Amino acid sequence: MDYNYDIEQDMDKLRDYIDYLRIIKNEPGAVMPALQRAQQDYGFIPEAIVDIIALELGIHTSEIYGVATFYSQFRFEPKGEIDIAVCTGTACYVKGANDILTELTNLLGIKNGETSKDGKYSIEGIRCIGACGLAPVIKVNGDIYGNVSSKDIDKILKKYR
Repeated sequence: MDYNYDIEQDMDKLRDYIDYLRIIKNEPGAVMPALQRAQQDYGFIPEAIVDIIALELGIHTSEIYGVATFYSQFRFEPKGEIDIAVCTGTACYVKGANDILTELTNLLGIKNGETSKDGKYSIEGIRCIGACGLAPVIKVNGDIYGNVSSKDIDKILKKYR
């Protein structure tokens, strides 16, 4: 998959985003809402958007990357059509979440935090889904699956293929 996203493919969206940046540019901590809006609008943070944020807010791109890489909510590549999150919070971890994450990465041939080259799958270990009573938990395209074991993975993924 080519991650050099062409932000000019939707100029109306880009113009709206730049207008938004001009509204918030003088607010303290404007980088955070700028990144959140970009993530919402584009599904990830395209490199060109980082340059636009820097230009509009009058800051260096290193400041933007510093914020964006500190928070796990921000992505620099698009998610796959089938987006898989494995909860690695304490309750899920002690019940085998890492085994599930390993099984998924081996099955899909991608590492934690990656998107497959064909754009079909993305997988990410996340800190807590908030369903600790169902541990271990995975989320596929927003659907929550609890009490998951390695043997359940293929059956769950078949629903999305």
